[in-house]
Amino acid sequence: MSPDKNTKEMICIVCPVGCHLQVTTDGEEVKVTGNRCSRGEEYAREEMLSPKRVVTATCRLEDPQHPRLPVKTDAPLPFEQIEELLAEVYSLSVKPPVKVGQVLIEDFAATGVNLVSSRTIQTQ
Repeated sequence: MSPDKNTKEMICIVCPVGCHLQVTTDGEEVKVTGNRCSRGEEYAREEMLSPKRVVTATCRLEDPQHPRLPVKTDAPLPFEQIEELLAEVYSLSVKPPVKVGQVLIEDFAATGVNLVSSRTIQTQ
């Protein structure tokens, strides 16, 4: 066994079956077992080599009745960029009106991922 070799167990979340996967990595080589379909293999490979997540948070809303606005990314963001995005989200201040799906940060860090509002807030 080479020093790079690493085995991890995970549950596939692509479909409701929830296959129990065993994923062995050796550098950039990934071997997946336990999957019942190719989507499970693809999920495990991406999770090991380049994990991504949809980010949800809240930012400041300049409205006395609703001081926080729920926001989320419109696509998964590379895991290593989440902390940088959250720093921007927590410093963001939005004035109403704002509509659900409204882009608040466009193309974050040239990833193609936008930060959007998760709620509609009208002006008072």
